[in-house]
Amino acid sequence: MVLTSAACSTPPTDPDARAAYDEANDPWEDFNRYIFEVNYAFDQLLFRPVAGWYRLALPEVLRDAIHNALRNARSPLILINDLLQGELDRAGDTAARFALNSTLGIGGFIDFAEDVVGLKFHDEDFGQTLGVWGFQEGWYIMLPIIGPSNPRDTVGLVVDGFIDPVGLALRFYGPDWAPFARTVLTALDLRSRNIETLDEVERTSIDFYATVRSLYRQRRDDEIRNGAPSANQGVPSITSDPNAPLIIVPQRQGMAPLPAPRLAPAEQISLNPDE
Repeated sequence: MVLTSAACSTPPTDPDARAAYDEANDPWEDFNRYIFEVNYAFDQLLFRPVAGWYRLALPEVLRDAIHNALRNARSPLILINDLLQGELDRAGDTAARFALNSTLGIGGFIDFAEDVVGLKFHDEDFGQTLGVWGFQEGWYIMLPIIGPSNPRDTVGLVVDGFIDPVGLALRFYGPDWAPFARTVLTALDLRSRNIETLDEVERTSIDFYATVRSLYRQRRDDEIRNGAPSANQGVPSITSDPNAPLIIVPQRQGMAPLPAPRLAPAEQISLNPDE
């Protein structure tokens, strides 16, 4: 970060431009875009073709089994972060999933917990834990190979590497190639499952870099809140009362508030399609 500090762009003086600059929260944008282009070239020249070959060479049932085993091996780390976040119910689900899939799921290759019991998978990491604890994300960062991040999530990634029980077991008690093989398989599994999605995002984006930045932030914010609505987001409701008060949805400065939708009483709704 010290070496890249010289790449920080100077905040604009125009008020509108400064507002957009602050909203982007990307003072290293020029440097980040350079890393993004390097990552993109690496992906298109090597990683995407290998991920495509992985998907073509292995039958779907085998790819699903590898996917399930990788998620099961991550469960102890997810459990630690569930507990650190005080999510006891989710921690119980994670522990139950790990126990069921490791035994009845044949080492995790079958997702017995979800397919039979209905316990769905959820992911957690230490970056999310820091977010729950109130740490702000900081500036947007594009990491080589890894991709979008920020100081909070980068610290979380490093901490996860030190506290992951399965990773530590592989490092100290497994063969030398085991941690690397797990990392490569995880990356291949993720990339192969998102080939069409990323292609569509790129095809429909005016600015692919800015779109990826926005999607990353939205996804991380949703993961930290476990899918719950944001505290600063108004929730509109539908009411049949024409005198019901308007629900004000927070908007950006300068925009008019949006009223909540209302439905007319049933007796006022005509069944004639021409009316």
